[in-house]
Amino acid sequence: MAESFWNMVKTECVDRTHFKTLAEAKVAVFDFIECFYNPQRSHSSIGYLSQIAFENQIN
Repeated sequence: MAESFWNMVKTECVDRTHFKTLAEAKVAVFDFIECFYNPQRSHSSIGYLSQIAFENQIN
């Protein structure tokens, strides 16, 4: 699963952008994970919910 996750980050975030600095790349990856992957992207393994929606459901 980790390989799949990092492959998705690479193809959907990193490969589409030319970063001038390492700091710029770090911010872009962080934003991708925190602003898209966790709150919006649906995951088949948890009933096609986002991770945040799934966590809210069990808490």
